[in-house]
Amino acid sequence: MMIHSLALPPSDAEVDAWLAVLASAAAVDLPQLPPPSRVEVAGRLCVTPARGRPVLWTAGAGEGVGEREGVAALLLFTEEGNTHTAFLDVLTVRPEARRRGVGTALWERVREELLADGRTSVAVMLDLGGPGQAFAEAMGFENVLPMAWYVQDIPAGGASPAGATADAGATADGRPAQPPATPGYELLTWYGLVPDAWAPAAAAAHAAMEDAPTGDMDERIQTWTPERLHTLQQLILDRGGDMITVAAVSPEGEVAAYTEIVLPDPEGTSALQYDTVVVPAHRGHGLGRAVKRHMAVQAAARHPQLRRIATTVADENGPMRAVNEALGHRRERGVGIYQIKL
Repeated sequence: MMIHSLALPPSDAEVDAWLAVLASAAAVDLPQLPPPSRVEVAGRLCVTPARGRPVLWTAGAGEGVGEREGVAALLLFTEEGNTHTAFLDVLTVRPEARRRGVGTALWERVREELLADGRTSVAVMLDLGGPGQAFAEAMGFENVLPMAWYVQDIPAGGASPAGATADAGATADGRPAQPPATPGYELLTWYGLVPDAWAPAAAAAHAAMEDAPTGDMDERIQTWTPERLHTLQQLILDRGGDMITVAAVSPEGEVAAYTEIVLPDPEGTSALQYDTVVVPAHRGHGLGRAVKRHMAVQAAARHPQLRRIATTVADENGPMRAVNEALGHRRERGVGIYQIKL
C-alpha cells in the first residue's frame, strides 16, 4: 500500500481522483443524500483554510492518479489556543477496497503527522452506525459530543417550507419590504459578506455561541472580531460557495439573533445551516424561529433548485431541537464528534 502526499493545490486530475473516492463511498454509505459536488470538493482541496494548515494524502497500490483507493485530509489548527489539537476532515476508503488495510495505513500516516507536529489530540465528525464509527472506535476514538442531523425539506414550485410563513421579500439593502412578524425587531438578509456597517454587531452576536454545547472537545472557541467573521465568510465564497445570513436586529443596532446557511455548490440542491444563535438578553421572543423561518423562504427564492437545508444539533441542546421541530425539521441520522488523545 502506497501513501501519497498531495502538493497544494492539487491538480485537476488529483481533484477528480479524490472526488471519485468520495462518490463511491457516499453511494454505499449515504445513498439517501445527494452525491458530493466537484465544486465543493475542489474548493475544499484547492483553497487554503483560514484556521490552520491542511495536509492531504491518498492511498493506492500504484503511482497512477486514477488508482486511488482512499483519501485523508487533516487540518492542523494554527489558531491561538488550538495548536495542540487538529481536525480530521476526511478519511474515506472506496467500498471495494475496505478491510484491506487502506484505512489503517492512512490513519497511521495521519497519526505520524500529528505526533511530529506536537499535537496531543484530534477530532473527526462521524455518522453513527456507519463504517466510519466502527473504524474510529477500533482506533481508540470516543464520542465526545453526540449530535444528529436535522433536515428541512424545501418544496418545489415556490411553495413555502413546512413551518414557514411566506415572509416578504427583501429590498436591495437587505431590509424587508414589509414589517417582520416579530414586534420590536427588524429582519435583515445579507448575501455573502455581512456588510461592514453590521460586522461589529454580528461578531458580537457570534460570541453567544460560547454557551453552545461542546462536550469534551479539546478545540477551543475563538474570539469573534469583524475581521475574523469576514475572513471565514470570504473563505466560503473563495471556495465557490454562497452564503446567506438572516439577522434580527434591535432598534439600538444590536444583532439580537441570526442564522446562516451555506450552499457549498450554489447550483446544488442542498444547503448547510451553520450557526443559529439568539443572544441571551433577547431570548424568549421567538427570534430563533423567526430568523430560521425567514431564512428558509429567502434561500428558496434565491436558489429555486434548493430542496433541503441540513444542520447538526447537539443532543443536549434541547431549546434548538425544539425550534427545529416547530419549523418542521426531521431528524435524519445520528452523528458525533469523535476524539482521540495521542
